[in-house]
Order: sequence, then structure tokens, then C-alpha cells
Amino acid sequence: MTFRYKGGVISATAPTITPPTLGEGGSASGVWTLEQQFQNAGNWPQPILPKQLWIWGSNTYGQLGLGNTSYYSSPKQVGSLTDWSQISSGYYHTVATKIDGTLWAWGRSDVGQLGLGNRVNYSSPMQVGVLTNWLQVSAGYQSTLAIKTDGTLWAWGLNAQGRLGLGNITNYSSPKQVGALTTWYKIVTSVSSTFSIKTDGTLWGWGYNNYGQLGLGNTSNYSSPKQIGSLTNWLEIACGTYQAIAIKTDGTLWSWGRNDFGQLGLGNITNYSSPKQVGALTNWLQVSSGFYHASAIKKNGTIWSWGRNKYGELGLGDIIYRSSPTQIGSLTTWYKISGSSYYSMSIKTNGTLWGWGQNPSGNLGIGNSINQSNPVQIGALTTWASLSKIPSSLTTAALKTA
Repeated sequence: MTFRYKGGVISATAPTITPPTLGEGGSASGVWTLEQQFQNAGNWPQPILPKQLWIWGSNTYGQLGLGNTSYYSSPKQVGSLTDWSQISSGYYHTVATKIDGTLWAWGRSDVGQLGLGNRVNYSSPMQVGVLTNWLQVSAGYQSTLAIKTDGTLWAWGLNAQGRLGLGNITNYSSPKQVGALTTWYKIVTSVSSTFSIKTDGTLWGWGYNNYGQLGLGNTSNYSSPKQIGSLTNWLEIACGTYQAIAIKTDGTLWSWGRNDFGQLGLGNITNYSSPKQVGALTNWLQVSSGFYHASAIKKNGTIWSWGRNKYGELGLGDIIYRSSPTQIGSLTTWYKISGSSYYSMSIKTNGTLWGWGQNPSGNLGIGNSINQSNPVQIGALTTWASLSKIPSSLTTAALKTA
């Protein structure tokens, strides 16, 4: 069996804890529990299984990959292939990897964010080069960053404030390597800045820093990666417009940057330029951030949100802002979370897909453009496997088991 593991693709015998039957969760026998996932995060390989790509919402520049620029308020399959492995929707463009290690992009390309060596928009998936060693990709605001199986980091597109990490502010329409290191592990980019975790557990940031969102104790911009503190226990990272939220391996939750809507979850509206712990709990599992709100899942399967709530993006049944984490309902079956501009999407352990918040482009996938302040199920399918990281768009993408 083939597995993805840390910096590459390997062949391996399944660990003692049986890998998930669907690769990304579900309710079948042998699926990791949330507790097992928390304990083994970053340690066990994940099986690569066939997945379909489905997408919906805004499509001004063809970012849905459906060969047109029509909006869709219900999920539409991109082609008929079942070999997609990871997907990320940026600001009017989408990038994805396949299980063969190839990289694909489509949508807007006014500053070369598709990585195709030009500035031409495409409404269908286009392969980026011919390489087959792409592992992880993150699309942000007109820029894209990706990690290869050899642990190298690459960037292209808009480079304002040095968000590509290349030591300059020059835009690039083809992938450019960020330094020479081979220890990059996770990457996430948003509207203004970029963060990455290395294989040694250190956290790095670069780009725009006007609110201290890089966590470096200042408000200076940086065009090359800078280490945030000296700790080696960072596990997960998400970033919004001008803030970042992260989880350490001990299960603690941390945040920094802009906080005018309480989006840091610290019980106040004070900006911070260095990481601050959110509460004292040690059971946080996964985190996601939209423009001015954040959501997180605990290892007991509960889901929590905080920050701005103008469109019901907190999923709490109202439009009241919160400056501290507040539980959404009482269910303990939440599995994956992905926050976007003013809405959020989540998958439960039974493989169902849910969304809430702003819905002007049908981006919630519920067949209309009505905002929702409570989680609403998208269709009746129970085979949803993973969600796009959607930091800045009204386009939603998800992978479904074939």
C-alpha cells in the first residue's frame, strides 16, 4: 500500500492502529477515533485512496474548473477522475495535487498565481509543469505556495510585502524555490502572510506584518522565512486576514495578530504581535480561520468558534460577536473544519458535509444564496473525505471518496 508520510511518499506496512478505511475518516470499522488521531498526529502514514473533486460557489474567473464562469450553489464534480489527493481554493484561483504527485491549477492568473508561466486565466484544470513530486499546496490571495516530497518549498504569484518568502517583492508566474532547505512540512498562506511548520516542529512566518500577524514581536514585514520563537512543538497552523491561530503538540491553542473583533479568542479586542495562549485547555485538535473569525475542533469531537459574526459565520444561531471560544451545539461528531472569508465548512465523522455563514455565491452548497447562522447539511451523502483550505474566497471545494 502507498502512504504519504512527512516529506514524501513511501511504501509501508500499516501501523498497529489500523488506518482509516476511507483514508480521511468515516464511520466504518477500523477508522481512527479523534483521540487516536490526536495522539498520532504527524506520526502515522495516511493511505492514498481514490477521491473525486467537487466544487461550488463563485466562478468569476473559472476557478471552479468546470470549463465556464457560471456560479453553482450545489456541488459539481470536476471531470470524472478519482485521483485527486489535496485541494486549496485561493482568491479566485484553485490549486490541487493528484495521487501521482502532479500539480494542477485553474482560475485567475493576473499575476501568475497559477504557476503556468503566463498570466492567462483558465476555467479547466491545467498541469503545472511535468513533475510528479508535489505533496502539499496552499492558495492564498493571488499567490500559491507548495511543498514537494523532498521537503523543499516553492512559491509563485503575487509577492507584495514579500509573502512568497523569496527575499524580494518580485512577482513570479512559475514556481520558485524558497531557500535550499528540505525540511518543510506544512504550509498555509492567506491574504497577507504565510506560515510553515518544519519537520523539527519549528514555526516560521513571512510577508505582511502590519498587525503583528507574523508573531515575531514587531510589525515589520519580512520577505524571507523567520522563525517564530524557538519552540519545536508546533502541530497545526491557520491564518486569516491579519491573524494566525495555532495548536501545539501538547494540545494547547495559541493566537496572535489583529483582534478588533475578538478573532484571537482571548476574551478581548487587543492586538498581539507574539503568540498568546487561548485559555488553559490541552485538548485542541484542529483549527481554521476565516477573514475575522476562527473555528476549532477538540479531541472530543466538539466544535468551537469565535470572532466576527456579521453573517452567522460562527454557526451559533445568531449574529453576536464572541471574543472567546464558544461551542456550536452539543454534538461530539465533528471531524474536519475549514474556514473561509465569512463562512465555514465542516465534515462529521459519519462523512456528512455541513456549512454555515455568508452565502452570496451559493458557496455553502445548499442550493441557494441564503446566509445560514446554524450548521446546514449539504445534501445527504456520507462520503465526504476532506475540505479545501479556503482562506479568502467564496469558492468551496471538497474531496469525496469514489
